[in-house]
Amino acid sequence: MARNIVLIGFMGVGKGALARELVRCDSTLYALDTDDMIESMTNTRIKKIFATAGEAAFRALEQKTADWLAKNVTNAVISTGGGFYKVDNLKAIGTVVYLKADFDWILGRILNAPNAKKKLKKRPLFQDVEKARSLFAERYHRYEEVADVVIDVDRGDTRSVAEEVLRMAAQQ
Repeated sequence: MARNIVLIGFMGVGKGALARELVRCDSTLYALDTDDMIESMTNTRIKKIFATAGEAAFRALEQKTADWLAKNVTNAVISTGGGFYKVDNLKAIGTVVYLKADFDWILGRILNAPNAKKKLKKRPLFQDVEKARSLFAERYHRYEEVADVVIDVDRGDTRSVAEEVLRMAAQQ
């Protein structure tokens, strides 16, 4: 298996921020973001892909990205979109780490961010908070089922969570 750490979890839980912190903690790693990769590959924003092509087309792009990562990437921390856990070769990419937090903590994190409006606008599935809450309830246990490691992120600062992820991933 590739020496990658694949961060999964609900949108807004902090996968990107944690990926950057993990790279600061371990200079042998580099960070990739699957949503950024998809936007680069298609030259289209995620929100526009959802609006014009639909969710199924976006999920196909996630699978294409997963296939490429599994074949070509090592020593990376890969932050993923909230639905990336559904790709069929997730474990082939690396150690899967579920960043676990409750919905209200995630919502508070987004709403209290300095760029809250931008964070909300970027997440097409978070436009209706009650629909997002329902989606969270639907996905919550699936994240745990596919993860190699589960980390509660709502209990510590980003640095201590990063250190815990590195310790746990090293044991896999």
